[in-house]
This record gives sequence, structure tokens and C-alpha cells, in this order.
Amino acid sequence: MENGDGSVAGAGAVGSAGSLGLRVGQAVFSSASLLFMSVGVEFFSYTAFCFLVTIMGLVIPWSCTLAMIDVYSVVVGCPLRVPGVMVIVVVGDWVLSILSFAAACSSAAVIDLLLQFHGSQCSPRFCGRYQLSAMMAFLSWFLTAASAIFNFRFVASL
Repeated sequence: MENGDGSVAGAGAVGSAGSLGLRVGQAVFSSASLLFMSVGVEFFSYTAFCFLVTIMGLVIPWSCTLAMIDVYSVVVGCPLRVPGVMVIVVVGDWVLSILSFAAACSSAAVIDLLLQFHGSQCSPRFCGRYQLSAMMAFLSWFLTAASAIFNFRFVASL
């Protein structure tokens, strides 16, 4: 659907190819963050890392579910235009965006403290994985925030 100014309304909103790309990116980065944090690393010793694992564990099914809706909408050619469902998607995106940003920031802070004060307790292998996990969480947050903004703009234009 085209606006009067020539731009496409809802270019990144649920049911579009742009949204599909954002959702796939969210799922990939969240999965990578979860894997780097939990495979072979004792993340459960730090609350911030447990928080990151929990939030990334929530982002993955949320993103995959909405990606399936996007695939269906793109294939069928019928984008999602139900205002009530769009509000739920916007609220879910905002909540997960805020939580994933908080988890990524808290994990990055703990990693920084581990490297500064407990360098001997944090082996380079583990700290490297922690850093990669936090970086992937920040990338996932960025895409989740972008989805939230695109969907909010679309809901506001309904």
C-alpha cells in the first residue's frame, strides 16, 4: 500500500518481506547469543548471564513465530492488517526490545568487570565467548527495536 508521498506504508511491519528479514536476523543473533553463552560455559554463576539466556530464550520463539506469519503473508500476498493483533505485536516487540537491551548491557558490564578485576578467574576462552554472546545480544536488540519502531509507525497510521 502506497502513501501519498510515494513511500510504502508498513515496509517493515508484520507481513512484509522487510519484517521477515528483521525476524530472521533476530532469531539468528538470539540463537548465536544463546549458544555462545551456554555451550561449554558456566554462565549460571552470574545473574546477568542467566538473565541474558532467559531473554534470548524468549526472543527466539517470538521471532520465529512472527517470521512464519511473515512467510505466509509474503507467499499469499495478504499482509496482516488486524489492528488488535498489530497492537499485540508492537507491545511484544517493545517489551522484548527493552528486556534484550537490558540483558545485553548487564552482561557486557559483568564481562567488563570480570576482565578488569578477575582476569585470572575468567579464562580468555570463556571471556571471549561471553563477549561474543553480548555482541550478538546487542545485534538482536537492534533488530528487535527496529521491528518495534516499524510496527509502531504502521499501527499509528491505521
